[in-house]
Amino acid sequence: MPRTTKPLNSTQITQAKSRGREYNLADGNGLYLRVKPNGSKLWVFNYSRPFTRKRANISFGAFPALPLQKAREKRQECLELLAQDIDPKYHKLEVAQQKKEALENTLQKVVADWFERKKKTVSPCYADDIWASLENNVFPTLGETPIHMVRAKMVIDCLRPVEAKGALETLKRVCQRLNEAMVYAVNTGLIESNPLTNIRDAFDKPQHENLPTLEIDRLPELMWSISTASIKLVTRCLIEWQLHNMSRPGEAARLEWSEIDFEKQVWIIPASKMKRKREHIVPLSRQSMNILEIMKPISGNRQYVFPGDRNPRHHANPQTANMALKRMGFQGELVAHGLRSLASTTLNEQKFDSELIEVCLSHIDKDRVRATYNKAEYIKLRREILQWWSDHIEKAAEGNLSLSSVAPCK
Repeated sequence: MPRTTKPLNSTQITQAKSRGREYNLADGNGLYLRVKPNGSKLWVFNYSRPFTRKRANISFGAFPALPLQKAREKRQECLELLAQDIDPKYHKLEVAQQKKEALENTLQKVVADWFERKKKTVSPCYADDIWASLENNVFPTLGETPIHMVRAKMVIDCLRPVEAKGALETLKRVCQRLNEAMVYAVNTGLIESNPLTNIRDAFDKPQHENLPTLEIDRLPELMWSISTASIKLVTRCLIEWQLHNMSRPGEAARLEWSEIDFEKQVWIIPASKMKRKREHIVPLSRQSMNILEIMKPISGNRQYVFPGDRNPRHHANPQTANMALKRMGFQGELVAHGLRSLASTTLNEQKFDSELIEVCLSHIDKDRVRATYNKAEYIKLRREILQWWSDHIEKAAEGNLSLSSVAPCK
């Protein structure tokens, strides 16, 4: 008959004394209490490895921190793994590695990994907005939270102050961006499911309002304010450039000299800077060319046409025009983006082709309009629209000395 091992009891374990060398007390089914010469007692499981059949030991921990019953539970877990031909030692290492990775994959790290891919699909201005919204509203509170521990309740609590401030549009975007990052975490195997799917429903919904802009008959007032305001020359040129070219604030602030074709008198905005990730060509009016001539002595030897105030090697802040308009007294009435609406409304009232106006605003696919006009005519017609608009601005500024009308176009 095979020899059976009598299970240990608490008294035996407690009274086991140290000897000149270590020895084992068997509990059966591979579990041993190893008594060291210094008196410490360790639980050890001895087993035959799957496939190789070599003997191996795995440590469970020390007695009394790990009592007899817990040691037996660990033995049972190992026996169940062995029944599935899984090596307990390798399994333990794998679980430890998974826990380590889980703790290292914080919310901020995972969002940063997602952002590295996301920013390749959006304009630099929009990418900056994405990161700033998360950096300001999420990372200070939840950035170090392991991704597998993120729950809807903690994110909702984190974002309540944003709702309380009334920044509902920002709140909506943050929820959307966090959801995209969590879907990325699911798709890369970091978590099993996205716990933030419906968190937007926990907050008030933003009321959509058009960006503030002026009535078209207030254009002379705007030009008078620009000409008399206590603002820097670069800021004034930046505002007038946005106005004449119907450009977005970020596109104008990041304008580089290399994007200007002086011979053809066009501004070629690369796809990487455009909201729709498609190259956009802007025919430049005589007045727009004059603005460039004004800027040449200031920044002609640098990368950006409109340099930053603190660091001239960098571009102007996209919010520069907005802040200047506020200081001029237009707060709540006009934002820099609203200059585009002012142009659009005026041009539509003058019965210009609405689709060409939308292309000037880079709202619709230029190829759709080219189906109606050939390429040369398409550029020519857009140039006529933008030249009319610049002339209209110049007339509105009569007596107010618009910069674009006084610089000699070379």
